[in-house]
Amino acid sequence: MRKLVYLLFFVAFSFKCLAQDAYDNNVYNTAIKSVEFNSTGKNVFPVIKLGSDDKVLLAFDDLRGGSRNYYYTIEHCDSKWNSSNLSPTEYLKSFQDDRLYNYTYSTGTFQKYTHYEQQIPNDNIAPKISGNYILKVYEDGDQSKLILTRRLYVLGSKVSIAATIGASPNTQTRQTNQKLNFTVDYGSLRVQNPSFEIRTVIMQNARTATATLNTQPTNIRGSSLIFNDVAINDFPGRNEFRLFDLRTLKLNSQRVAKIYKDTGNVVVLLSDPMRDNPNYVQYYDNNGKFYILNQDGRDPRNDADYAHVYFNLAPNRLGTDGAVYIVGQFNDYKLDEHSRLIRDETGRYYTNLLLKQGVYDYEYVWVDSNGKADDVPIEGNHFETENDYQLLVYYRPPTARWDELVGFSMVNTVTK
Repeated sequence: MRKLVYLLFFVAFSFKCLAQDAYDNNVYNTAIKSVEFNSTGKNVFPVIKLGSDDKVLLAFDDLRGGSRNYYYTIEHCDSKWNSSNLSPTEYLKSFQDDRLYNYTYSTGTFQKYTHYEQQIPNDNIAPKISGNYILKVYEDGDQSKLILTRRLYVLGSKVSIAATIGASPNTQTRQTNQKLNFTVDYGSLRVQNPSFEIRTVIMQNARTATATLNTQPTNIRGSSLIFNDVAINDFPGRNEFRLFDLRTLKLNSQRVAKIYKDTGNVVVLLSDPMRDNPNYVQYYDNNGKFYILNQDGRDPRNDADYAHVYFNLAPNRLGTDGAVYIVGQFNDYKLDEHSRLIRDETGRYYTNLLLKQGVYDYEYVWVDSNGKADDVPIEGNHFETENDYQLLVYYRPPTARWDELVGFSMVNTVTK
């Protein structure tokens, strides 16, 4: 009976996540691995300035090998990631979709795969207006055969942003939270009612689940909107991400305990402890990111191999009424059957994931029986944690039919 109840909870939780994932970063086929979607400039966040030479690079592997008939397009969305319901001719300069022709086959690897790449914008697919876009990759020119989706941000810079980060003003959360105060100066934009025409969204480490919407400024001074109320934008600092280094399969590197080679690669990581202690310990991390790298070859795009990576987490003190998941940018922070850990008779949690060579950030999330997800019970929470915050400003005057992205800034808790 207990197993049946848990199974029903897990199915309901999965459907809830699926409903929330519309127009989010998703992979719809388990053969698609190592999806990267980053700016080709210094800022890896997928934002490009409208009318500039900025590019984002989409890259992914298909473990089925061979070549497939993949197409891609982008669709304009509003600030809440719903379709803007515009005609493609209103937001695209040229064609409505294009085929993925740029691919290479893996060489010298146990795991055979085909690596695909595509830069956006290009001569065939380019945005005409600013705003949120969802990139869709699908098979045979049929959008019902989705392979993956990725969020793209197209900036038409029209406002300036100034932001500061400090400890929480709340005495109860001062040791755990980070408070972000910021000002948006809309300059010459015609804004009659800022609370309805200007929206700001803040994310921590580009993690969509942390997105916070601000519509009501604390104060207005001329064309400056000030957001500094003590009750808003007070984020848990969380902890530094855990990290392991798989750039080589020839020797044990950071956090790697053993490497086995037979018909494939097997990597066993060192056991992960619980980190819910009150004292902060500084770790180097990449704020949740992952990087495909290979010290054993020349080009990690097609000669980096895959390995079954085994994770294990020490027994926790949260009981058995819930589940543990492993997440990071490498799996889009998804809480699903692929990221859930198995609990053995000793209370230890474990799983294995098929991952390409590189450097990976990850963390563990506890999901209780009510479906509430929280990484703090396992990972801890500290205001000293180094984090990136992305600030996005949207503008929609009363007569407009879509939201423009008019401002973007990234603030780091350490870098001034």
